[in-house]
Amino acid sequence: MKIKNLTLFAAFFAFLISCKKAEYVVDTPQQGTVTLAVDESFRSVSEALTSRYMALYPNTKINLVFKKEDFAFLDLLEGKVRVAVMSRELTEREKKAFKDKVDLDLQPAPFAADAVVFIVPKDSPRDSISINELHQLLKSSDEKIIFDGTNSSNLNFVAQKLKTTPDQLKYSIISGNKNIAEKLGSLPGKIGAISLNTLSRPYDPEAEALRNSVKILKVSEGKQAYAPTLQNLSDKKYPFSRILYFLTNEAYFGLGNGFIRFSCTQLGQIVVSKEGLQPYYLFNREVQMR
Repeated sequence: MKIKNLTLFAAFFAFLISCKKAEYVVDTPQQGTVTLAVDESFRSVSEALTSRYMALYPNTKINLVFKKEDFAFLDLLEGKVRVAVMSRELTEREKKAFKDKVDLDLQPAPFAADAVVFIVPKDSPRDSISINELHQLLKSSDEKIIFDGTNSSNLNFVAQKLKTTPDQLKYSIISGNKNIAEKLGSLPGKIGAISLNTLSRPYDPEAEALRNSVKILKVSEGKQAYAPTLQNLSDKKYPFSRILYFLTNEAYFGLGNGFIRFSCTQLGQIVVSKEGLQPYYLFNREVQMR
C-alpha cells in the first residue's frame, strides 16, 4: 500500500512539473515578448524596425518604452528592459557598471547613422553655425539653444562632442523633438537641437510638414560647413553625426538578440534607409546578366 501511494505521489509530482514546463516557454527570435527602451529622438526608426519584425514573426511582441537615454541605460542595467538604443559612447564608469551588473561583455550593435541637427525658423537669415559659436551660446545665460530635456540623447551627444558635460551647459528646454520644431517659429533668436530622425522620413506627411516649417543649419568645423546629408553622415563630415547602436542584457539568443540581428541584416537596413537615415551596413546589390 505504501509503495502504491508512493508511486501515485511520484506520478502526480511529475505531472505538476510537466505542467509548469509547458507553461514556461523561453522566448526565441520567432516567439515571445521583449521590451526595448528608446529615447524619443529615435522613435521613428525604432517603431519602423519593430513593426517590420513583428510582421515577419507574428508570434512576437516587441514593446517600446520611450524614455531619456540615460534612464534607458539604467533600465537595461536593472533588467527592466532587454534592449536599449544608445547614441553616445559610454563612460568608463558606465562600462564598469554594465560589466558588474549585467556580467556580459559589452558588445554594441550599430545599425544606423543619425545626427543632432540645429534648426531655426524658415524665414531666419541664418544658414549655418560653427562649433565655436555653438560652444559660446551654450555658455551664455541667454539660453538660446533648445534641447528636449536633461538626460536626453541630443544633449548628451552635443556635450560629449564639445568635450564637456551637460551640467556645464546653459540651454532652454521644450519637451519632445517634434514640439521644438513646431514652436520654434514663435521663439525668435532661438535655435533648436533635435534628432535628424524627427525630420528624415521622406514619405511621411508629418515629417514633411516639419521640414517645411524650419531651416536646418549647416555646421562648420574649421573653414568648411556641412549639412547633415546622408553622404556627409556616411563620410563623418557633418560634425554631429552619430551612430545608433543596441545594447542588450540577454545572455542567450532570444527575441532581443534576434531583433538586433534582424536590424543589422539587409532587410533591417532597408527599413533604416526608408526612414531617411544612413544604414550602418552597406550591402552591394548584385545584378546577373544573362
